[in-house]
Amino acid sequence: MPTPLPTPLLLRWQGLLARRPAGWLGSHLEALAGLVLCALLAVLPVVSRSGLSLLIAACVLLWVVWALRTPPGKIGAINLALLAVLAIAVLATGFSPVPLAAAKGLIKLSSYLGVYALMRQLLASSPLWWDRLVGALLAGELLTSVVGLRQLYGDASALARWSDNNSVAEGTVRIYSSLDNPNLLGGYLLPILPLALVALLRWRGLPRRLFALTALLLGIAALVLTYSRGAWMGMVASLGLLGLLLAMRRIRHWPPFWRRTMPLLLLLATAGALVVVVSQVEPLRVRVMSLVAGREDSSNNFRMNVWTAALAMIQDRPWLGIGPGNNAFNLIYPLYQQPKFNALSAYSIPLELLIEAGLPGLLAGLALLLTAIRTGLRQGWSQNQLALPCLAAVAVFVGLGVQGLTDTIFFRPEVQLVALFSLATLAVAAESAIPELPPPPGFDG
Repeated sequence: MPTPLPTPLLLRWQGLLARRPAGWLGSHLEALAGLVLCALLAVLPVVSRSGLSLLIAACVLLWVVWALRTPPGKIGAINLALLAVLAIAVLATGFSPVPLAAAKGLIKLSSYLGVYALMRQLLASSPLWWDRLVGALLAGELLTSVVGLRQLYGDASALARWSDNNSVAEGTVRIYSSLDNPNLLGGYLLPILPLALVALLRWRGLPRRLFALTALLLGIAALVLTYSRGAWMGMVASLGLLGLLLAMRRIRHWPPFWRRTMPLLLLLATAGALVVVVSQVEPLRVRVMSLVAGREDSSNNFRMNVWTAALAMIQDRPWLGIGPGNNAFNLIYPLYQQPKFNALSAYSIPLELLIEAGLPGLLAGLALLLTAIRTGLRQGWSQNQLALPCLAAVAVFVGLGVQGLTDTIFFRPEVQLVALFSLATLAVAAESAIPELPPPPGFDG
């Protein structure tokens, strides 16, 4: 009989209270965690920063208590990648030129990972919580979308403050809802749309499906009306990829010819529809054309100047960067910025990772992304009850990755916590992996 592997030193604190009487809190940990996480996901776009901090702190505390009462299990590939990201962030903080500011960023990162850990623990305890958490997330998204769409019928002068007189898209009216920034609104909606689509296919009963469909359609409309080019490209990438993956899952039992031909036909049809829509709707056409306007568009010019300064920062500290968080960035960036081009971030996730944690930070981030996508594709082709949510998670990360090439909205909690929910879904699905089997009929998740 093989000798069981020793518990990793990192996890030996878990389960220390497993033999103690549960008490009321121990007996209701799952329900409490579920309620707190539902509240957090529902109020993400409307709660104040202090309220959000309290909810995140409650999540971290609940996870610590739950972990103390639960024996440790396997770490898993996704958790290993996350631990690598955290370890590099700790090193970058230690070697930062502004360690106190970087420490604040490290604490923020650790708190977000605590929320991820609670999500993973909850879903591992009962995967049915995936539907409840998504329901709460869609409720908040639906309210936010309605508020944003209502702005079209309000005071246009408030929306005009996001119109740039020096842009080729001058005069475009951009909604921002309760988030006060159209790019942030687009980034918040972007990862929710694939989850809404899978909820529509996964849920049973007309009221639940109508709820998911309404959230999906209004979310798409609100995202389009943010006129955020990064969010547009991310939405096309994520929903297009998810549609393709769902179709390929559905036709797995078809003859080989159609399994090869149908995805190509779907891609061509989608591309043709996009060309028609962009060419016929003038605001969309003008905004899309600004992508290739180069420095003639003020938004492009601003980002290019910030990227130039970011590259200089990376060149000076290529190995461990300046430390995590926007506080460290705000202290160091002014030393490199070009006149009149203030910035709160590098406006590119790869550049931001290089600035905060150097080349090891970028490699760890890419490793986490590739691990998540590989896990999602593998589990999406299984009969795991989280198979369709795994495909949605793949679409989430692809969409955020496309947007993240030219923006860093991902690092805002309204976006990052939704991404971590998708990551927790993948981690739990991998831990309860089921060997690949012939797919069930229809879209059973």
